[in-house]
Amino acid sequence: MCAGRTVEGAGCVTWWGFSPALDLLNVGPRRPQGKQNILLVGSGDPRHILKTIAGLKDTDTLHVWVVENSLEIVARQLLLLSLALSPQHSMGLHEKTEVFLEVFGNSEIRCQSEQILKRTASQLSSAVTDTLNSSPSPCLDTTMLKFKDRDELDRIFKQWIHPPPCQPMSKLWDSRVRHHLGTRYDSRLGCFDWDLNMKLHQMGCGVISKQQYVRWRETGVAFEMREGLYQTTNHSLLSTRIFNRRGDRLGIRGYWGDIVSSPYLSFGIETDNKALLQIQNGKHTKTAQDVSYHNVQELFQALACRSDVPSNQQGTQERQGQDPSANHRTSSRLPEASQRSPDNELLCLDGVNVTFLPVDALSKLPNKQRFSRLFNTIYCSASLVHQLGPSLRQVTAPDAVLVVELAKYLLELSKDQVKGFAEKVDDITREAGFESANAEKSDVYSTYTLQKM
Repeated sequence: MCAGRTVEGAGCVTWWGFSPALDLLNVGPRRPQGKQNILLVGSGDPRHILKTIAGLKDTDTLHVWVVENSLEIVARQLLLLSLALSPQHSMGLHEKTEVFLEVFGNSEIRCQSEQILKRTASQLSSAVTDTLNSSPSPCLDTTMLKFKDRDELDRIFKQWIHPPPCQPMSKLWDSRVRHHLGTRYDSRLGCFDWDLNMKLHQMGCGVISKQQYVRWRETGVAFEMREGLYQTTNHSLLSTRIFNRRGDRLGIRGYWGDIVSSPYLSFGIETDNKALLQIQNGKHTKTAQDVSYHNVQELFQALACRSDVPSNQQGTQERQGQDPSANHRTSSRLPEASQRSPDNELLCLDGVNVTFLPVDALSKLPNKQRFSRLFNTIYCSASLVHQLGPSLRQVTAPDAVLVVELAKYLLELSKDQVKGFAEKVDDITREAGFESANAEKSDVYSTYTLQKM
């Protein structure tokens, strides 16, 4: 999907998905109960993980297995999940929401957010290289990655902490825009307006405002929620791309992600709060930034409710801070996860585990007994649908659901190309042994179940 000039604007690195967050346990004919295993293939960001956790019942347990096609994306997933799992005494709910959205969708961030990014990267670097306790948190598991993969993750995290010399992000972003638009660069504002009004708004994304979308297309800054300077490079959005120059392979570090569809798609175009989607005088009263903030904050509140760490723990410690013996008594009653250093502490979600698999894992899972008939739900992004094959049946539970992202929000594709892609997905899944399960046909996701033998 990302090869060739046709979708060059989507980039070759999927920093965010091209579809809204989805509760993956609520997409099949019926909502499953009890212990669930979900396989995510190329989701690009943790939107589905957060949305699915938020929808869990108290009696449900969830194990999410993540496969990405790049360790740079794995590193960013770990970063975003670590930010989401920051305890309230480390970072308040409002600040956490703002920092998460900045790191998620901004090419440039505030200095304060950069410090949080570096601190989190330092924690992750220590976690993935610690052979005795190789998990960033009890519910984030990197132990199934190869040692060379974990070494590469460590290298990526250290690049975020001590960035190598490179051009400012503003120049890297502008270079991508110039290359993408070519001779249309001088009339780029008209191009941006066309993509917004004739494409995104026609697709039902009217909540994305012109001012914010054009600013993002020009500068890469999607979320600007505080009075501050957004001038510090977000190094988590930089990656190395290999080019062939006169027979030599040359790695160039830059921004190689989406510059057309926008990060608003993940959290900012759908919401259960209909007041955020109200229209007055033909215009939306709120923006995609407002919707994203509301949705992400609600997801973080759901995480806090499912956390094993009491939300009032820090307040108790503060009240007893002048009494060392009281601190000792309180500490002795707290679970081990709660006694870790505040700098390294992350929320532990009751009954939830997220395990990261090697980038080549999808083809190898059917050969491992532990994955036989394991997954109740499988999600595959539009960019990796070509990796689905008949061997997938071996790791799919009998009542499993397969969800495939379609190409609706890849703006550079024509309507015929989008339709053709959906038909190609049907062909691929049919050959893999699945049949359509859509009661109402969706143009964002296609849902399938195993064919009856």
